[in-house]
Amino acid sequence: MKLHVPMTPFIVIAVLILVSAAGLTAQQLEPRAYSVSPVGVNIANLSYGYSTGDLNFDPSLPIDSASAQIHNGVAGYFRALGIAGRSANVTVVVPYVAGHLQGNYLGTFTKVYRSGLSDSFARFAINLHGARAMNLKEFASYRQKTNLGVSVVVSAPTGQYDPNPLVSIGTNRWAFKPEVGVSHYSRKTHLVLDAYAAVWLYTANNNYRGQTRTQTPIANAQFHVSYDVKPRLWLAFDANFYRGGQTTIGGVARNDLQRNSRMGATTSVPLTRRNSLKASYSAGAITRIGGNFRTVSFGYQYLWGGGL
Repeated sequence: MKLHVPMTPFIVIAVLILVSAAGLTAQQLEPRAYSVSPVGVNIANLSYGYSTGDLNFDPSLPIDSASAQIHNGVAGYFRALGIAGRSANVTVVVPYVAGHLQGNYLGTFTKVYRSGLSDSFARFAINLHGARAMNLKEFASYRQKTNLGVSVVVSAPTGQYDPNPLVSIGTNRWAFKPEVGVSHYSRKTHLVLDAYAAVWLYTANNNYRGQTRTQTPIANAQFHVSYDVKPRLWLAFDANFYRGGQTTIGGVARNDLQRNSRMGATTSVPLTRRNSLKASYSAGAITRIGGNFRTVSFGYQYLWGGGL
């Protein structure tokens, strides 16, 4: 008689980790998120990221030796705005995720592959202090000191989703991330110091295997130190810490509170006046629950408009 071992608990959580690698969680590290551009500038972005590492689950679950290799492609669009005399911008991002996940459940090895569109998101940011709206001529004489900005990210449930988590990549819920950021530039050292504080807020998924799944907010703090080698060529050291995200399914709380931290580095290299490349690497510094990933990513940016 062949024994059938149900794999649902492993795959349910593994797919949630797959979704988190799409760049919609507190794992993100983004230096110079409150930098200023002339009004009317547009940026098209194409990027690719590869993440690999272990998966750390609720200790009460019979899962061990779990790991993942995840490919993440992103298409994005950015536009610089002027609102009430202040520098602002809006960004729209559509990610595609593909991943291999494997591990032992009750001593039986299994592996799965999933791919599809993940949840898209949009970000609006505005500088409240230190960066007024500028045209190209005004921007040429602009010298940053200390900027204070706020932003909000809205993640929409547009990703591939099915109530059966065996095939689900999307989250079937909305998510919101309000954030405040401070950026200070030192002319003496050519260093840019960034600090952000944010919180991810989630609506409920009311169609999760016939039950309701909720998640507590995730508080996030980011810190970046970047050095200007020359205009548009810079290097950054990145770090963050995030806590929260405990889930409840059908009214039953899971032991999956996240208290994690990541560290990494980012560089931006200009190719021409309109083209640039961006590369980054990050790894888990502390990972108690979630994906302990090593991630490398590469991006291409094309600029136009705003008098460029």
